[in-house]
Amino acid sequence: MSALGEAVVDLDAIASNVRTIASVVGTELMAVVKADGFGHGAVPVARAALRAGAAWLGVTSASEALALRSTGITAPTLSWLHRPDDDFEQLIAAGVDIGVSTTTHLHAVVDAAHRLGVPATVQLKADTGLSRNGAAGDDWPELVGWARKYEVQGGVRVRGVWSHLTDADVPGSPGLGPQVTRFEEALRVARSAGLDPDLVHLANSAAALAAPRTRFDLCRIGVALYGVDPFGGTGPGEAGLRAAMTLRTSVVNVKRVPAGTGVSYGPGYVTGAPTTLALLPLGYADGLTRAAEGRAEVWLGGRRRPIVGRIAMDQCVVDAGDLPVAIGDRVVVFGPHRDDRAQPTVAEWARWAGTNPHEILTGVGARVARDHLHERAET
Repeated sequence: MSALGEAVVDLDAIASNVRTIASVVGTELMAVVKADGFGHGAVPVARAALRAGAAWLGVTSASEALALRSTGITAPTLSWLHRPDDDFEQLIAAGVDIGVSTTTHLHAVVDAAHRLGVPATVQLKADTGLSRNGAAGDDWPELVGWARKYEVQGGVRVRGVWSHLTDADVPGSPGLGPQVTRFEEALRVARSAGLDPDLVHLANSAAALAAPRTRFDLCRIGVALYGVDPFGGTGPGEAGLRAAMTLRTSVVNVKRVPAGTGVSYGPGYVTGAPTTLALLPLGYADGLTRAAEGRAEVWLGGRRRPIVGRIAMDQCVVDAGDLPVAIGDRVVVFGPHRDDRAQPTVAEWARWAGTNPHEILTGVGARVARDHLHERAET
């Protein structure tokens, strides 16, 4: 291990998750690789997912989409969050579908298309209850009306209509059915305006796995792509998903201390008995959030051991008890469950921190090296 810590990404697990989800949903899949592939590495994840059968890639920004294109990835890609003054010409020239939620954005995209002399391909987003991006109320008929005008004029091609769900990760949520109904109504309005989208999509990971009514033509797979149970379990659940990332490091200092020894700032922790302290060179700048203090554990010496004291920017301390720990010993912060189901998982870290696995994964900092297993087989 050359770096102070490394995130080992199993690309075979990515591919396996694509195939597993595809066998359940029976539609095309969009592999969502925004935020550098949820911290896993957007380019190697995208390649692995595409080779396993994903038809689309999804990103949030123009920079993410163009970064994929710069590596030679030509697969259909949707980029869905932009300022109206973004450089849409680059996206159009790169053949990237542009998510459009307002008439302001649509006008800007069409202006860019006119300057290039080629139509832009857009996917119109309806707000069906999330109250973030997307057009709702009277804004939706106005948006689809303008889109149809521009389509007739040759400025755009409306490839898709889509939306995003609020709480599909809550089994039996009473809000899911009404939101699907609102989406179906938005689709009816779009078609009444003369649009004939090739691609209709609503489902995220949770909905794709558990709500067949949401699947339509395409399912957007985010956290499940990376092997995380979208329903918040501590393992991959019943879907057969495989966790793709293992965050690991090694011990850089060891000391035997007596009872009453303060540990880290404050000190926020005082030893209650003689014990061995192991220093790890990872801290909150590397993704070990301070919100998990007092609960977080790591895998050291074949056992779970607690992180004690305050997590610092660059390091943290593990109470190893009486384990025979030495400098250089390997430590797993989180990873896939093994047969003994003992290693901490990213879902557990999320629970300890009071957040979701998405934040833990994307919080693994740039100082942590990424080691992509099976990368040569995927390139």
